[in-house]
Amino acid sequence: MELRHLRYFVTVAEELHFSRAAQKLNIGQPPLSMQIRALEEELGVPLFERSQRRVFLTTAGRAFLARARQILADADAARLEVQQIAGLDAGELRIAFTTSAPMTNLMKRVLTSYRQRYPRVTLTLSESPSERQRDALAERTLDIGLLRQADSAPPVAGLSFETLVDEALVVVLHQGHALSRRKHLSIADLANEAFIMHPHDVGTAVDGKIRAMCERAGFTPRVVQEARESTTIVALAASGLGVAVLPAAVRCIQIEGACFMDLSEPDAHTPLLLAKRRDDTSPLVQAFVAMCREVAGSLHERGQPPN
Repeated sequence: MELRHLRYFVTVAEELHFSRAAQKLNIGQPPLSMQIRALEEELGVPLFERSQRRVFLTTAGRAFLARARQILADADAARLEVQQIAGLDAGELRIAFTTSAPMTNLMKRVLTSYRQRYPRVTLTLSESPSERQRDALAERTLDIGLLRQADSAPPVAGLSFETLVDEALVVVLHQGHALSRRKHLSIADLANEAFIMHPHDVGTAVDGKIRAMCERAGFTPRVVQEARESTTIVALAASGLGVAVLPAAVRCIQIEGACFMDLSEPDAHTPLLLAKRRDDTSPLVQAFVAMCREVAGSLHERGQPPN
């Protein structure tokens, strides 16, 4: 029996509705139902009576609810005590992220979980190009970077980089575009298209990756428009101004007319990296790194996409 099982149980018991409880816990309803059934099997008694319309606590469920709440309260108190001892009950953590990172399930879940687990830590967040993040880390004006890095990027002395997720690249175009009717797209199919990309001074590793893929396919992308924000690029592509290639996390941008298509190239992906200083022993940084690994592992274990 794990604490998360108790949290799942308490949330369902308070909501008396599996769908609402799953939404509150930010997990799918089927996995939540499986976890509750596993808990009941471990205890050897049913905790809920289920019907098509309602969910009720059994007598055993009501008794277990009081115990579960007390166990969770004791666990929270113990966590706060050790956080105070370890220096995790206060302080500031400076985190920068590349433009598409906040759209990923990974970053959203990491930030939510970190705030819940360490509520007294101030998270100072900023959007910053990957190159500037590396400079800021080296200059010690930044603690954590969530960035993308070109394959050819030279190593940076004193910094460590860890891949959290390897994200697919997708083509963004107008839903009426002739290419949108194809089942498969390769980068070569875009040779005669107008491209929308980030400006050079933004310093995104994704654009460098796209240009390299285009060159290997025998052409140089014809850039007709530049925009700093991924949301703006998606909107411009949806309007028919051109095509764009972006990390798959942009699929969450709901803009009328936008069509997202996978690329067939095996290297059509871009890793999201966690960067930090090698000599940084801050408990706040170590806890954030551990949280990123925990969430990335959970997404992989559940077979859920990072975006």
